[in-house]
Amino acid sequence: MSTNSNDQGRAYEYAWVKTLYKALHTLRHTHIVDNSSLKANKRAWNAVNQEKKDIFIISADSAVEYVLELEPRMKEDDGDELILELQKDERGEAGDVRDIVIRRDDIDWEVGLSIKHNHAAVKHSRLSHVLDFGEEWYGIPCSKQYWNDTTPIFDMLNKEKSKGTKWSELDNKENDVYVPLLEAFLDEVKRAYESDSDVAVKMFEYLVGIKDYHKIVSEDKKQLTLIHTFNLHGTLSLPSKEKESDIKVPMVELPTEIIKTRFKKNSSTTVEIYMDNGWAFSFRIHSASSKVQPSVKFDVQFISTPPSVLHLECKWKYPRH
Repeated sequence: MSTNSNDQGRAYEYAWVKTLYKALHTLRHTHIVDNSSLKANKRAWNAVNQEKKDIFIISADSAVEYVLELEPRMKEDDGDELILELQKDERGEAGDVRDIVIRRDDIDWEVGLSIKHNHAAVKHSRLSHVLDFGEEWYGIPCSKQYWNDTTPIFDMLNKEKSKGTKWSELDNKENDVYVPLLEAFLDEVKRAYESDSDVAVKMFEYLVGIKDYHKIVSEDKKQLTLIHTFNLHGTLSLPSKEKESDIKVPMVELPTEIIKTRFKKNSSTTVEIYMDNGWAFSFRIHSASSKVQPSVKFDVQFISTPPSVLHLECKWKYPRH
């Protein structure tokens, strides 16, 4: 993700905190946690132009009432304090993909939002000469065979890096880099899964998250804000003392098996992993910079999710003048 895209993503998160506070603070006591993440997102907000700010606010404002409907405990005024907190990026690396956590400390309850601006990527992970993706993704260190398969490729990339070579100058990066790395990646996933069937759910939790959340995606060109419900453990859309949500959010079944792995048809840059219970992912490999590095990046996307993941479309509502 480019620096500009990252800054816009932070600014969009800040727009959501502002919009949530505006919608809630007149209904109940609401507090925004003043932490380093809030400060960083506010700096990003201040750095974008007014047109972008207006778009971000319209996008958030068009969906905020749906979020409040989905989560009746947010509006419930029980004399306690509702807390809005932006999480640090490190939490995502540990499997908690929520950007904003809303909680009430007087009751055992919280809900999270994962905020995306103009992309719906599941994850942006890397393969490199030093990163052990097996250990990071599902707790099993990569095998000697994986390192034997990938080390010559990364050594070659290191040599090209020392020359200042650009990725565009490599004669056949697909066959020399992407295909063998992807083959080694799939082979390693299969080896790990054969040794421990829990790899399926552990990989899923690394990719999708260990906590329940609503995923908010702004699609600016379509003038839509999308809400996707990931009710992995049954904590979303819990009723308040006086109200149940009119939108029933089913609990989703986690995967337990890896059913199939393969290269995407007619592709040398993308592989696919299919799991049971309706989950499937694509992994597109690409260079993360213009100059060659001994590192490549994955763009991980959903191919499919089960019907129990709700998808709500919120058309943008423009303010009347």
